[in-house]
Amino acid sequence: MSLRLAPSSKPSTAGSASVLDTSNSYGLHDTMRFGMRQIASEVTAKHPLENRLAEWDNTQLELKMSMARNMYGMHAPIKMAMERSLVTKARGVSMLPQKSRTLGEEILLGKDESIDFEDFLNTPELSTDMVDVHAAMEHKLGLQV
Repeated sequence: MSLRLAPSSKPSTAGSASVLDTSNSYGLHDTMRFGMRQIASEVTAKHPLENRLAEWDNTQLELKMSMARNMYGMHAPIKMAMERSLVTKARGVSMLPQKSRTLGEEILLGKDESIDFEDFLNTPELSTDMVDVHAAMEHKLGLQV
């Protein structure tokens, strides 16, 4: 755990491997072990800001956990992680589309007072306008003919 305020501008190489690292005995990419090959990630270089934006939330969470450990002891980050895992596992009504974060998780992360992209542009997959509650319950109970 580090006290880094902002993520590194260099992309992490933990999840990506070159074709030489993922090749089999014939010199071809081993799809069964390493998944589908992404040519776009091999050809185009990413902007340094893109990695910072992608890793911002994780870096801030790590900073919060390190500071809690330094101030209160090891039990504080363990308790925070346990609360967060309990809230993320608890799901509401299964027929309604799930947001990326539940309200409880937003409160634990301190993001309940911020406005994100999904809050004001409302992507269609997060909308509850098109959900027919009765049909969803019939489908869930297996009553649909």
